[in-house]
Amino acid sequence: MKRVRFGVIGAGGIADRRALPGLLEAPSCELAAVMDVANAEALGGKYAVPFYDREDALFAHPNIDAVYIATPVHLHLSQIKQAALAGKNVFVEKPMCMTSSQAEEAVSACEKAGVVLQEGYMMRFHGAHRRIKELISSGTIGKPVYARAQLACWYPPIQGAWRQHLNLGGGGALIDMGTHLFDLLEMFLGPIVKVAAVIRTQVHDYEVEDSATTLLEFQTGSQATVDTFFCVPDAASRTRLEIYGSRGAVLSEGTIGQGKDGRLELYTEAEGKGYEAGQLKDFQSSFRDEPFERVNPYTCEFESFAQALLSGKQAEIDPRRGIHILRIVEMAYESSKTGVTQNLR
Repeated sequence: MKRVRFGVIGAGGIADRRALPGLLEAPSCELAAVMDVANAEALGGKYAVPFYDREDALFAHPNIDAVYIATPVHLHLSQIKQAALAGKNVFVEKPMCMTSSQAEEAVSACEKAGVVLQEGYMMRFHGAHRRIKELISSGTIGKPVYARAQLACWYPPIQGAWRQHLNLGGGGALIDMGTHLFDLLEMFLGPIVKVAAVIRTQVHDYEVEDSATTLLEFQTGSQATVDTFFCVPDAASRTRLEIYGSRGAVLSEGTIGQGKDGRLELYTEAEGKGYEAGQLKDFQSSFRDEPFERVNPYTCEFESFAQALLSGKQAEIDPRRGIHILRIVEMAYESSKTGVTQNLR
């Protein structure tokens, strides 16, 4: 069986904890080499593959079809361009780059070199989120009218934490976590066309935001709020996803994150139900648990990318989404700064 051979740039941290175990489970993927500036030798020993402490050395490896880039965001553009010049397909963690203009450069470089570029939005591969997409597309909850997506964690000042520096990550809670949620909600509800936001640093003493609340309008007319915080205790945040429609709702808890579990609930009613003046609500009996497939979202995203390469088809996530999502991020920052709702042009 033919497999896509991956070299990993930035193989420590989240790559080591989550992404690489997922990649190793993907039937069409093979780990060929790792690169890390701090722990290359240890990671090479752990995964029994060649190891490097410089990306140019990894790009020169003769048996690599694609690279997975999991480095700090300020390095992405340069590494994507180097990979393109080396003829390597690119799977890069979100956000693709620091800005939408950088993302345009990255996409252009890969198109010119004839290599495939995809951004790592693993949450859209979660089994519950796939099921939500099916329920919405089938009209089970009627016309979607409102959604809410929540992602928060406790992220205090840490020495060397690149996400806490504007020139290394491009921002804080919004660009780091909001990008996941913008992509996920667009999978359900279609393109975002209008953005308003309040973005602040409320608790932590660093230069990027620890708090961001965004109000969205979609091309369909649906509305949504996205709340992302670096200043809420992990155990206090249930990472809820809520989508309400004209005939019901689908709610999840614990599905927004890095794992495969969580809970999904569904409520739906017959079309054309009349007005009830009493407005009685029995939440215990109204919603029922909705089953979904428990799959490793990292495995699924790597397998999807590999299958696209092996079949010569377009990757599921168009690389230009990376440009689009960063434009939404920039609109949110501008809205918070000016107090003016931004329209996507």
